[in-house]
Amino acid sequence: MIRTHYSTQITPEMNGNSVTICGWAHEIRDLGGITFLVVRDREGLVQVTLFKKTIDKNVLEVVKGLSRESVVAVTGNVKKEAKAPNGYELVPTAIKVLGKAETPLPMDTTGKVDADLDTRLDVRFMDMRRSQTQSIFRIRHLILKSVREYLEREGFVEITTPKVVATATEGGTALFPITYFEREAFLNQSPQLFKQLMMSGGLDRVFEIGPIFRAEEHDTRKHLNEATSIDIEASFVDNEDVMVILENLVNYVYTYVAENGKTYLKNLGVEIKIPGTPFRRITYDEAIKIAKENGEQIEWGDDLSTESEHSIGRTIGEHYFITDWPSRIKPFYALPYEDKPEICRGFDMMHPRMELSSGAQRVHNYDLLKERIIAQGLNPDGFDFYLKAFKFGMPPHSGWGLGAERLLMTMLGIENIREVVLFPRDRRRLSP
Repeated sequence: MIRTHYSTQITPEMNGNSVTICGWAHEIRDLGGITFLVVRDREGLVQVTLFKKTIDKNVLEVVKGLSRESVVAVTGNVKKEAKAPNGYELVPTAIKVLGKAETPLPMDTTGKVDADLDTRLDVRFMDMRRSQTQSIFRIRHLILKSVREYLEREGFVEITTPKVVATATEGGTALFPITYFEREAFLNQSPQLFKQLMMSGGLDRVFEIGPIFRAEEHDTRKHLNEATSIDIEASFVDNEDVMVILENLVNYVYTYVAENGKTYLKNLGVEIKIPGTPFRRITYDEAIKIAKENGEQIEWGDDLSTESEHSIGRTIGEHYFITDWPSRIKPFYALPYEDKPEICRGFDMMHPRMELSSGAQRVHNYDLLKERIIAQGLNPDGFDFYLKAFKFGMPPHSGWGLGAERLLMTMLGIENIREVVLFPRDRRRLSP
């Protein structure tokens, strides 16, 4: 048997037509004279109705011996039925079992019996059979598709950078060391250094969607040790220019999902609000003032704690930027202001719940960049491959990195980042 249609491709107007669907036995209900087999495929549910007086006995026997979540192919005639999902049912002429499921199941897929997150992640293949879980990842697909569309429209070229590197991107100890033949190497924290090299290479505008690795010991609902970052770098622009690109991208993504993900949003019971542009901009000084007024213990020069982010976010109530950060708490490649070097052209793009993106105009002068590396306690010798590009004509450039998972979870109001990653990696979870 070969599938001819997904569930949503069949309509009541096809009444009398023969079709073949393939999927999983979602439910089986024996009501005496009628047996209902509900088959679930990627797009939805199909009601298969077996009238015992008229159905082929062999077909009925197949259904009687069927276990829930077994994989089946069903060939049948479409019958218009207003009470059935999508307004039709199938009267089967043949049912074939393609993969029998053992019992008991490791978790329920109908939504009638809830399972905790750890159980769901342990059997993610089964959790993916739930329409709510599938809807999250269908929306994730739409987000990444719309990101690519928007950035390509804005003249960006997609690149792929190494994930095994010899040098830390931002310094510090949050690195996963690995053995690389006779040498020590690391999983890359960010494509930052490599996308900047492409500015020297003349590609002018680049982006990458790829994994990043942070060996941070966080065990929170918003941190993972492997995440997906959406990164851009652009030449001949400043920090404000790339902030405009970022806010317009977020607006475009929300609009795209609202228009193209209606079914998935409905499955999740979510109605998203498209953020208007431009996003509000507050300086770091203003952010500290708001946090203090809300009772947070924070001093100028401190990074923002989760509590401070929440406090400021509650006050702002929408997507916003924090600009003009202290130079010493931003990476060495963030460009300080000439007239006030203790402040840099760095920014964070925030959702009221958390930081979504961080970016800056970059240092493009070799001497200043080397000075900044040393000032942050790093050895410039370890950045030789990177610094070399700044000796031979590096244009002014700016960029940012945006967390794909955080964008998705804040869009959908999901509390735990592990919900939006197929196989999350944190301190405790390395399998599956």
